[in-house]
Amino acid sequence: MRSRRSVLKAALLTGALTLSATLAHAEPLKVGILIPGSKSDKGWMESSYDGLMAAEKKYGDKIKVQMIENINYADMDQALTNLASKNTLVIGVGGQTQASVYKIAKRFPKVHFSIVGGNDGESAPNVAGYDVKQAEIAYVAGAAAAMLSKNGAISYVGGLEIPSIVNAGKEFGNGAKSINPNIKYTENYTGDFDDVAKAKEATLAAIAQGADIHYHILNLGLRGMEQAAKEKGTHIIGSYTDRCGTDPLYVAYSITGTGYQVQYAIDQAVNGTWAPGYKEFGLKMGPEASNMVICGATPEQKAKLDAIMKDLRDGKIKVLKG
Repeated sequence: MRSRRSVLKAALLTGALTLSATLAHAEPLKVGILIPGSKSDKGWMESSYDGLMAAEKKYGDKIKVQMIENINYADMDQALTNLASKNTLVIGVGGQTQASVYKIAKRFPKVHFSIVGGNDGESAPNVAGYDVKQAEIAYVAGAAAAMLSKNGAISYVGGLEIPSIVNAGKEFGNGAKSINPNIKYTENYTGDFDDVAKAKEATLAAIAQGADIHYHILNLGLRGMEQAAKEKGTHIIGSYTDRCGTDPLYVAYSITGTGYQVQYAIDQAVNGTWAPGYKEFGLKMGPEASNMVICGATPEQKAKLDAIMKDLRDGKIKVLKG
């Protein structure tokens, strides 16, 4: 007859094996992501997609991803509904998804929603908004542009003329003036992040006024800026990801880590620490979240940029929201 100890040992072993089997076959975290633009736009959307790829590499079969890309504004509600009906975490890439996220989140209270580029103001118990603080890093980009310009003239092209995009443009100009008070600054908005022709037209107009360094908040519209810069021999400060050395058109990059925010949302969900609410991902969050890089910077240029970023972190320089 088996002793009570043997029976208990067998029961514990069986329990351990059952638990191991359960863990081994645990359902992956289902993640839905809406990338309303192109995942190869050299900008916000591509950086966010890169973050998604990094998360998939990190977690493997622990997560299962559904992605919807390149949709019209009119189809955003439907796309988010599709994602929310099948996933535990839904990520909306870009502030343009915010209104739809809050609308659809009410219908799916058990689903977590994260907005990459979410603005302060709205709130819901199942929505997190991650603010990239574009105006803050645009100020540093303006300083870099003033250092790099040979003509003493720079330009900015934004997509939609909404507060966050306009504020970034204003701070780009302010940052440039902190280096060169006499800098000539041109600011234009195309009304569409993806309109290549309008972005090219706006950039050519700025070049005609002497601008030789250009900054932007565009998605596919960036192709138009590239075309203008190539034709006229000017240069661009890129956004979102450091890609120094990959294209001679680009002389610097502002890093607003939209991909870092995508990874952050997934990390939090996987670890069970996801939380709703507004969170800023500016310079205080570190270089992965926000940074400025001049490709082949001189020691003097790097020191100036570092000093400006420190003053922004310390609150000595105040910038607009956005």
